[in-house]
Amino acid sequence: MKAVDTNLLVRFLVNDDEKQGKKVFKLFRDAELEGDVYFVSILVLLELIWVLSAVYERSKKDILNAIEGLNSMPILMIEKSDAVFKALHDAKKSNFDLPDLLIAYCSVSDGCESVLTFDRKAAKHRLFHQLG
Repeated sequence: MKAVDTNLLVRFLVNDDEKQGKKVFKLFRDAELEGDVYFVSILVLLELIWVLSAVYERSKKDILNAIEGLNSMPILMIEKSDAVFKALHDAKKSNFDLPDLLIAYCSVSDGCESVLTFDRKAAKHRLFHQLG
């Protein structure tokens, strides 16, 4: 199995570079036909969220929809997909930042009881604990 980098997902979602976008669409189409699967790490998802928000100024709703769409693609194996699903669900009904929620749900899925933070906003979530 091979993993995909953030820039492939950006080209797929935004298609800001037509030549590279076509390569990614072909790669994904071929993967569907051949039954291939590509790995998407949590780090790639976090970077993707940042790029879509900071560089492309996408709304939270658009970002949630994009990641939800990626999470539903059989050719992509999202790391900790259950935690990602929970974070997406929580983000839709709350004002918490999606990266914070991904950190929290991934940490809990690895056996942590909470995430220590100085972030006052994040600390309002039940999976965070504000440090001093």
